[in-house]
Amino acid sequence: QVQLAESGGGLVQAGGSLRLSCAASGRTFSSAAMGWFRQAPGKEREFVAAINWSGGSTFYTDSVKGRFTITRDNAKNTAYLQMNNLKPEDTAVYYCAASGYRGTPYSPRQYKYWGQGTQVTVSA
Repeated sequence: QVQLAESGGGLVQAGGSLRLSCAASGRTFSSAAMGWFRQAPGKEREFVAAINWSGGSTFYTDSVKGRFTITRDNAKNTAYLQMNNLKPEDTAVYYCAASGYRGTPYSPRQYKYWGQGTQVTVSA
């Protein structure tokens, strides 16, 4: 019911910023929690941030608190991840996901729909 496509990744120096976008199609976007996950080669997929259906609640993993901001614009069917003060440890493929759960779910198994991913590389 929801199709997601990430964009905005790229190569940036440590301390720099990127804004990822997640373009959504489908009729259930506005009622779904949205999340961002990331995965480095050989690593488990890691929760980054989540936002509830209205955008009124957010939740972040500790390693990105104060640096990343998740937002959504339901009128534009788009979710965003603003990433500031990037670190080499942030290097990964970033995935947007949509969940049927209420609130701000943090487990990958709580998300039903996934984008294709966008690469973020942070150089030292």
